Amino acid sequence: MEAKVALVTGSARGIGRAIAIGLAKEGVRVVVNYQSKQAAAEDVARAITSVGGEAMIVKADVAHDAEVKSMVDQVVDRWGSIDILINNAALHRGGRIQNLAHEDWDLVINTALGGAFHCARYVVPIMVSRNWGRIVNLSSYVALHGYPGDTAYGAAKAGILGFTMSLAKEVAAKGITVNAVVPGFVPTDMTGELFNTREKIDREVQNIPIHRPGKPEEVADMVNYLVFKGEYVTGTVIRVDGGLAM
Repeated sequence: MEAKVALVTGSARGIGRAIAIGLAKEGVRVVVNYQSKQAAAEDVARAITSVGGEAMIVKADVAHDAEVKSMVDQVVDRWGSIDILINNAALHRGGRIQNLAHEDWDLVINTALGGAFHCARYVVPIMVSRNWGRIVNLSSYVALHGYPGDTAYGAAKAGILGFTMSLAKEVAAKGITVNAVVPGFVPTDMTGELFNTREKIDREVQNIPIHRPGKPEEVADMVNYLVFKGEYVTGTVIRVDGGLAM
């Protein structure tokens, strides 16, 4: 896989960071995409080079089609291809439905779901031309089971599931697999905004049969499986949640 190129959106922190580093450890060249956290993206790039990998940092807001096109063009100009696409970028804006600002709804939908669309529409033709590709879309437990105050985030992440299955059918004959990974409770910068006390964390852990939160690296391991071993796996939704959804 050393000649492959992966674009990991939103990979300056959290699960995206772990995925980027996990792919690099397997010899993949990694595009570290970020929107605003340049220092964090540079730190990910350093982590990648420290394990012998190659990294390229590109700033782009995936909610904007033109910025995604520019990012893809930059990657192709430098490395010639994008073989692996990890749609991970997302923003969280919560609130009860009567209090949720229309702007926050648009921001969440346009980033998580719109971003996956923008990236795929420019990357899929590259994969088709090479008769090989791997696309992994990050969804959420909220997409399957809901959470109070998360109508925007839940809608965006549920949309990712429908997007995954339809796109998988479109491109399967071209050697491209498309799957969705659904993490459970994985502490990151984003979830830290919601679960900011030990009491809140313990309450969530009580619902997990394995009795602990997940780790970003455990989600990254599943992504690696789908990229490197999952040739006959497509259109599938895989939970990495310690049994939370049972």
